[in-house]
Order: sequence, then structure tokens, then C-alpha cells
Amino acid sequence: MIIEPRMRGFICLTAHPAGCEQNVKNQIEYVKSKGAINGAKKVLVIGASTGFGLASRISSAFGSDAATIGVFFEKPPMPGKTASPGWYNSAAFEKEAHQSGLYAKSINGDAFSNEVKQQTIDLIKTDLGQVDLVIYSLASPVRTNPNTGVTHRSVLKPIGGTFSNKTVDFHTGKVSEVSIEPCSGDDIENTIAVMGGEDWAMWIDALKAENLLAPGATTVAYSYIGPEVTEAVYRKGTIGRAKDHLESTAFTISDSLADINGKAYVSVNKALVTQASSAIPVIPLYISLLYKTMKEKGIHEGCIEQIQRLYQQRLFAGAEVPVDDKGRIRIDDWEMREDVQANVAKLWPEATTENLAEIGDLEGYRKDFYNLFGFDLAGVDYKAETDEMVQVESIAE
Repeated sequence: MIIEPRMRGFICLTAHPAGCEQNVKNQIEYVKSKGAINGAKKVLVIGASTGFGLASRISSAFGSDAATIGVFFEKPPMPGKTASPGWYNSAAFEKEAHQSGLYAKSINGDAFSNEVKQQTIDLIKTDLGQVDLVIYSLASPVRTNPNTGVTHRSVLKPIGGTFSNKTVDFHTGKVSEVSIEPCSGDDIENTIAVMGGEDWAMWIDALKAENLLAPGATTVAYSYIGPEVTEAVYRKGTIGRAKDHLESTAFTISDSLADINGKAYVSVNKALVTQASSAIPVIPLYISLLYKTMKEKGIHEGCIEQIQRLYQQRLFAGAEVPVDDKGRIRIDDWEMREDVQANVAKLWPEATTENLAEIGDLEGYRKDFYNLFGFDLAGVDYKAETDEMVQVESIAE
């Protein structure tokens, strides 16, 4: 079939297998170009199919020659209907890893469930024995707690009052005012249950109970802080409470790993175009202005650049891992640089529908968004017939 992007709001309903493969190859080539990383050799990535999780799996495999197990929840293809992009990304990753002689297997299912945890435990026992790095990079709006059976839904809302500010529809470039009503009822508790650290701790407890964490094992989860302009809806909103919980969980996990000399970290990463961030009011406008500023200063990074730098310059640099006063790794350091934020703050009130293409990087935003789904990548013939029925090798076995 000939596969084209089909949009519904902020979601692309199709994905291009050849484009996703090219996107993965580009990331692999980037990691290889930056030289070897003296990192972990047996790695579990929970949430391994897109964004920071995929970049983590690529950086481990092609930076450190690591064996990787990836856990994700993606939609396989059906005749005449494409898979979700993470499925095609994972298929491409495994293909490249296997061609390079690297171990790579994947598990597709609900990572919040006890069943998928057990499946992962069994696979590690059989194939790897132990793992020395666990990346936790889940992004889901819904979680069913496997112990209580309760399904929690997260919300992205301010706390205490209505939030109003500017946003942009990145499809049309229209800048407009948006208002978001404050959270109510159990919104905060539900958001923490989905996006906080409870499931991360459950994973680590389950692995440790089975003696599957190697001595000195490290685990890393990803977070975001962001600037003042987004903090009412992000860091000081419901999602911020969840991030606070995630960050405090790192200390709890570190305490539980002390007897194997293990450590848990939260890495605070840069604002990037993801399926989730595209749906958050205010964020697309901020990212558009941020991208323009950082590109002009020569310090722009995508997911793969961020994680490669996290690995090479922070986690596996040989010295003690540098953290801020709250124990977090700050790989958002370039985004939060004073000169970068001052420029974004200056541009913010000036941004209009008419001038955003000039003062911001709306085109870069759009391109990154389409790249997520395998579209708009150089070297791919989008007019060619493409087989949508691509399989992930280890899942097809």
C-alpha cells in the first residue's frame, strides 16, 4: 500500500515502516559517530519503542555493544492497516541489532501488569542472567494497578486556578489564547498513580526479588521541569506532582539497592516534540521558540543527542554522576541556560500567527512531529508501494 499521514487532531493515525526504519538508522549512525560509551552491557528498557526510551536502547546497543530487552505496548499491523510507529521502530531496531551481532529481544504488552513483569523476569533469567541497567521510560495516560485492579487516568491540569496563556496549532500555525480549567476531585492522586514512581519501584522490587539486578546496577527514569511560562500547567500542575513523586521514588529505590551497591537516578531532560507534548497547550509554542533559539546557538538536541550525551558525559563518564541539589541529573542544562531562557521569554509576548514562522521554528516542530510517525525523512520514497506487515523478529518467533 501507499502510506500517507492521516491526521486526527494532534494524533497521526498512520505510520510508515520504511520511514520509521530510516529514523532508527539515523539515530544508530549518530550514536556510532560519537564513539564508544563505557556503559552497561545488559540493559532492560521499559518503554523502549519511541522517544527517550528508544534512544536509550539505541545508545546502549550501539554505543556500548549491550544486549537489550525492550518492553513496550504497541499496535501490530493488520492487512491494510499500519502498526503504531513504536512497532516499526522496534522492528527496525531489532533488525539492525541482529545484523550487528547484538542480542535484542522485545516484549509487547502492558508494562504496568504483573504478567508482563513476569514475562520479562523469565526472559532475563533464561537469556541474560542479570541486568546492570534498567531504564524506565513509560509514557501512558492510563494505568491499571495490578494489585488493586483500579484503573487510574492522568490529567494535565493546573492546580488551584484556571490557567490562560498562548498556544499554537502547529498544523496551521495559528497562535491563540487557551484556558485550562483547574483539576478537581481525585485528579492529582490519579495522575500520580499513572505517572509517578509507584510502577518504577514495583519493577525494581520484582527484579531484585529474583536476583536479576547485577552488583552495582543502575536504574534511571526520565523527568522534565521546564521554564516559568509552562510551570502552571506543567511543573506546578497535576503532572508536576507526579514528577515530584517519581523523583522522590529514586531515593527510595536507591535505599533498597544499597545492599548491591546499586543506584537510582532521575534524569531531567529537554523539551522535545513527542505525541504527548504536542497535545499539551502552550508547550508547542514554547518548543517552537526554544528550537529556534537553541539552533541559532548551535546547542539544539533531539532525543538521541540528549541520551547519547547523558550516557557518555554523565552516567558512564567514569567519575561520580553529577547531580543537582535534589539529586537529579540535569541534561536539560542547555535548555535552561540563562541566555536561552531569556531569549525565549523575550520572544514569547511577541509571538503571533503572522510572525511565528520567522521568530520561531514551527517548521522544525512539524518536521519532528512527522518524523515520529516515519514521515518526512530524507531517503525514503513515500510514493512507493510499502508492505505494512512488518514483524518484530523476536516477537514473531
